[in-house]
Amino acid sequence: MEAKDVLHELRIKNGLSQDALAEKVFVTRQAVSRWENGETVPNTETLKLLSGLFNVSINTLLGSPRQLVCQCCGMPLEDAILSREKDGTLNEDYCQWCYADGTYTYSNMDDLIDVCVGHMVSEQFPEEQVRAYLKETLPKLDYWKRYDELSDGGQFEAFKQKLIGEINDLHVEGMPKVEKLNALVGKYVNLEYRLPNGQKVRFLDDAVTYLGNQLESEFGVDRCFGVLANMDFILVCTYEENGADPELVLYKKR
Repeated sequence: MEAKDVLHELRIKNGLSQDALAEKVFVTRQAVSRWENGETVPNTETLKLLSGLFNVSINTLLGSPRQLVCQCCGMPLEDAILSREKDGTLNEDYCQWCYADGTYTYSNMDDLIDVCVGHMVSEQFPEEQVRAYLKETLPKLDYWKRYDELSDGGQFEAFKQKLIGEINDLHVEGMPKVEKLNALVGKYVNLEYRLPNGQKVRFLDDAVTYLGNQLESEFGVDRCFGVLANMDFILVCTYEENGADPELVLYKKR
């Protein structure tokens, strides 16, 4: 779609008149009308306001003239998986897994490749081929080309190692030691647990990126351990294949 059609569709979808939209982004109704007639496009600052209002990327507002690709892992980007800055604004350069709330989550390319391989391997794309592709592609992406400039000097990695130590110090029976924590987006791991009183509860925010991992049980049963954590808490649970029948093992505030 062209920008004029995108803007008109988003306005209607959100139940706004031209006057109401104009008021929200500090322009006149005539300006909105000109956008929707294709006579003009919003300026950069207004596009930022519209992006926040409609929760879509500026690229989408302009009719998707570019194919967005995460500049850390190479994943094609859509609005639903775009990362966010600390103030909640969308960042169109990274996915939610590689950049969360203003923080880069990967400092080691080999660790990122290990994570990506698990999601990309198929009969048509075997592991050896996937690894070769990633080792050729990732160094060409902006984050890795500018790593010395963009990285935080190891602060986030140090935080991950501290979390790993705290998790292992819990000595959860049957759970092997955690060696790595990966970025996990809330909506994909926000399981619903039944409490002893019968109430069902979710502990995560679908829009937040956490650190976590899945571990095989040392008891050899058909249940896995799931670990999730951030600056505020550590959560350990067990579940069957595809997250079925989840049980909360512990939830500890840090």
